[in-house]
Amino acid sequence: MISLKKYLDSANHGTETPVPAGEGELLGGSVAAYRSALLEMGNSSVLACPALGEDLKQEMGNFAEKLTLPISQEVLSTAEKSVRQKLRDWGKRTAIHYQEKAGEVKEILIVMAHTAESVGARDQRCAQQIRDVTTRLRQIANLDDLTEIRSSIESSAQELKISIDRMAEEGRAAIDQLRAEVSTFQGKLEQAERIASFDPLTGLRSRLCIEGHFERRLDAKLRFCVAIIDIDGFKQVNDNLGHLAGDELLQQFATELNSACRSTDVAGRWGGDEFIILLDCRMAGARTQTERLMEWVCGNYTIQGQAGPTKIKVSASVGVAEYMPGETLKTLLARADAEMYQRKAAARAPVS
Repeated sequence: MISLKKYLDSANHGTETPVPAGEGELLGGSVAAYRSALLEMGNSSVLACPALGEDLKQEMGNFAEKLTLPISQEVLSTAEKSVRQKLRDWGKRTAIHYQEKAGEVKEILIVMAHTAESVGARDQRCAQQIRDVTTRLRQIANLDDLTEIRSSIESSAQELKISIDRMAEEGRAAIDQLRAEVSTFQGKLEQAERIASFDPLTGLRSRLCIEGHFERRLDAKLRFCVAIIDIDGFKQVNDNLGHLAGDELLQQFATELNSACRSTDVAGRWGGDEFIILLDCRMAGARTQTERLMEWVCGNYTIQGQAGPTKIKVSASVGVAEYMPGETLKTLLARADAEMYQRKAAARAPVS
């Protein structure tokens, strides 16, 4: 990335002038290599941390799509800063994620070790008590006085009963403690599942959760539709008002989208400014519902920009596809995505 920037600086002299044709081949190869590296970073992030890798993969793919020739130093510099920030943020989130997981495993191992130690100490103590009783019973065989024999047997039986009762009581206590610890960890696991199921920024279902809903419908061979919604001009909001304003817009948009969905619809954030909805109906019903959704979520929003509250008019593009029996998830999403981009391009086209 740094060498590309220097190359463009020397070629363009700090202007937006395109790179000369004679040097275009070298620049084109460099840009293509960088795009390939971004995509490979995204793929590797999924292998490194499946729980958090999909988001970074989507972001790296978005960055790679924007790196097309002709390219200016300004575009390249902006991409460089964004990529570095995304990688830093993802690295921090991944480190925290694995620290939490390692901490949970450590706590479980400690509990198991304490339980095993407690049970072992209890068993040793009870075994010693039983050995003592056995020794006394053997000594009874050498006694001639019936009264003394009876007294020794009663005493030994009482001690044996106390030992067994204590063993049972300590066993119940150990089981109760272990049950309480297991319940605590079960709660932590359920909380982790809830966190993984929802997007931390918007509160909608996460990409991982949506994919699970997809798989269940595919396995059951159900007929359903998918709608992909993309906010128009979202990059300009980030560029002009800042990323915090962009995040606020995503939150407000997600809230409106969720409130307009039916109870049977499953809405989630697919990545970036792209949202997704699963609709358990055929195409006609899905068209009607998405048109109603667009009327609801598109319009005026007020967000906190760098200079204070700012009103902006928000529009969005939507693509809908109905699942066909035997179709793969990738193909279904590609059809919905293609229609969404067709509508986005049509909206940008000048009216003749």
